[in-house]
Parts: sequence; structure tokens; C-alpha cells
Amino acid sequence: MKATFTFMGSGTSRGVPMLCCDCEVCTSKDPRNNHTRSSGLITVGDTKILIDCGPDLRNQLIREHITRLDAVCLTHPHCDHLDGLDDLQGLTVYSREELPFYSSPTNLAVVHQRFGYVDQLKYTPDGALRWSVPQLDYHEVTEPFQVNGITVTPLPLFHGRAATYGYRVGSLAYVCDCSRIPEETYPMLEGVTDVVLDALRWKEHPTHFNILQAEDEFKKIGAKRAWLTHLTHDILYERDQQCVAPGCTLAYDGLSFDFEV
Repeated sequence: MKATFTFMGSGTSRGVPMLCCDCEVCTSKDPRNNHTRSSGLITVGDTKILIDCGPDLRNQLIREHITRLDAVCLTHPHCDHLDGLDDLQGLTVYSREELPFYSSPTNLAVVHQRFGYVDQLKYTPDGALRWSVPQLDYHEVTEPFQVNGITVTPLPLFHGRAATYGYRVGSLAYVCDCSRIPEETYPMLEGVTDVVLDALRWKEHPTHFNILQAEDEFKKIGAKRAWLTHLTHDILYERDQQCVAPGCTLAYDGLSFDFEV
């Protein structure tokens, strides 16, 4: 079955253009140099699965005309991947349904701590769901799980010292905010045709793959195509797309591609 991945956002934690910067990239008129905080949307038939809900989520959902989701999968609870959580309220008040929200037990413990008001205000005094907060149905996951019959596999990763998740759906793997893939995760990547890879910039970084490291991982995984995301303002699309390895594409907001489930 054909599925589609859409880059809701493709930028690093500060986004591009960055505040207080007038560099060539941040002042570019080329929309391929615009990168809101990283997030992805997987669409399989009528099912829509969002990966991460960063601070640009509201505008991303409006841009892509998204009015409903079937699940949210969180990679890790850093601000640029989580702080749009409250914008999910706009979807749940419209659907009048709880939205399944998946991540590791450790990640969800941070979500409950930082967004405790969502738990505290979940119900009205008479026990009804309170639609003024996002109505989320939290699921701690360490093994593959199902969303409307679609298998989603959590992929253990390391982002510096922090343990994070990537996710696999069908022939797609999403590997963002990553500086090391554990050996035990590589078997979960067998048969992947498309891999979305953290590829911050050309220069090395302690908690992210740079472009050269991402290209090495692409070759090791053996995918047909790599889509490089979480980009900084060091990357100028027209110049740097010509420099990446064959099979690699620099991501930009709104870019979509098809894969198989």
C-alpha cells in the first residue's frame, strides 16, 4: 500500500530563518531555505500519524490543511519537539475524541511533568472530558504497536547521552535528533527504502549527525533514498543539494515523498 511522508518541519531547534540573523540563508527568498522545527506526518489512506509536536505545530497544521490526527509519536521531550502540545487541543475539541499519544515511559514522564495541567484539567467536576485542554490518551511503548492496523516500530536511538526514539512505518524510518544508532537498532532497519536522517550541518556536532555522518549511516542502513532534516542556517539549499551524496535530498518544509507500507 502506498503511503506518504510530509515534512511538517525540517529545521533545528532555533528554526530558519533564525532570530537576529541576516545571513544569506536567513534572508533567502527561496522557500526551500525555510525550516520550522522538525516534525513529520505519515499518511496511509485516511490514517494520519504525526511525529513530534514542536512550537511551530499550529502553523504547520494550518499550512498542510490538517484537521484530524489518529496518533502522535514523540521522539523525545526537548522543547523543539514537544512544546506545541497544547495546539493539539484545536484538533481534539473539533473531533471530540481523545488523541492517542505514544512514546517511551521515560519520555512520557517528562511530558506529564511539564504539561501537568493537561492531566489536572482533563475532566470537569461532573466527570466529563474538558475540551479546553488537549485530550490525549497516553501510551507507554517499547515494542511495535498498531495505529488503525498500521504497525509502528519504536527505534531506540541516542541524541548525545539522551535516549530517544525514531520510528519505522513500513519501508520508512524516521531517525531524527540522533548522534548514534545502537547496534541493536540496525536489524529493525532492514528492508527500509527511505530513511529520514538527522543531518544538522557540514561541521560536526556532539549530539547530532552532521551531513557526512548521515551519509555514512544511509550507506550502512542500505536504503534507496535518504532525506536529510533538522537543518541549520549553515545549509543553503541550491548550493548544498549539489554537494550531498547521490540518493540524498535536503529536506524543506512541505516536501513530501511516497513509500510503501
